[in-house]
Amino acid sequence: MIGSKVNDILVFLSVVEIGSFVAAGKTFGLSRSTAGKAVARLEEGYGVRLLNRTTRALDLTEEGRSLYEHGQAVRAAIEAADESVAGDPKTPRGTLRITAPDGLGRRLLLPTVYRYLEHWPETQIEMSLSDRVDNVVETGFDLSVRIAVNSPEQGFVVRTLLRSETVLCAAPSYFEARDRPLNAEQLSRHDLLMFASGHERQSWVLEEDGTSFRAQGRVRLRCDSGEALRDAALAGRGIALLTRIMVGDDIAEGRLEHVLPHVAFGTVPIVALYPHRRLLDARVRRFIDMLSEDLGQRRAD
Repeated sequence: MIGSKVNDILVFLSVVEIGSFVAAGKTFGLSRSTAGKAVARLEEGYGVRLLNRTTRALDLTEEGRSLYEHGQAVRAAIEAADESVAGDPKTPRGTLRITAPDGLGRRLLLPTVYRYLEHWPETQIEMSLSDRVDNVVETGFDLSVRIAVNSPEQGFVVRTLLRSETVLCAAPSYFEARDRPLNAEQLSRHDLLMFASGHERQSWVLEEDGTSFRAQGRVRLRCDSGEALRDAALAGRGIALLTRIMVGDDIAEGRLEHVLPHVAFGTVPIVALYPHRRLLDARVRRFIDMLSEDLGQRRAD
């Protein structure tokens, strides 16, 4: 009885992560109907609906989300038991699924990805580079690396890997036809490039002479990609607020200028975000440790 429920829970996890009864069933050698019956048995047994089904998507209910989180622990325990019999449970094996912003992923994560794959030959990595912030659980990722996430959703762990200073920057060509701002108030005369994603609109909170206030200016471009904002700044389209980790080399080599260097915009955390599990998968744990080590070396340099 317990064994059959565990099997149904494993099927349920696969349905949630893949988003399809047909595809999830195939991973277990089951038909769509059989996979659907596994989820239906769970819903009947618990007396609650676990998934809201539409013609386009499968959405977790509150009870479904709770079962998914606990089900991950069940699966992790099974995998740990398998690894303890098959080999060293501390050795990463299998596929690690990671999501990160485009620019951050290419600049900071890829060197670690290459080193990780070389160091752990029995692993594979699937990586999504997008500034869109997806729910890690619902999209099937093991790990998300993000900028400026301080309060993760319930059931998630956040580990700060690095804090990066944010700086105002613009290309020298942008100032060919306009004066450089001498103070924060003069930003109101300039074209600004700001981040936006969904309903989230970036605003610049700065501190000058001990006073904090929001910068004013004409926002000429809003974009949901930090890398695209960097490209726009390099093209002379306006002033952008970006992390030093992203534009430090551009400033050092003269492609961008540090605007208002005396004004503080604070720092933002670069974090690893992953579902809380009692037994954290060796693939995830080893990658986070290696990434933290690489970023620490970069900070030291």
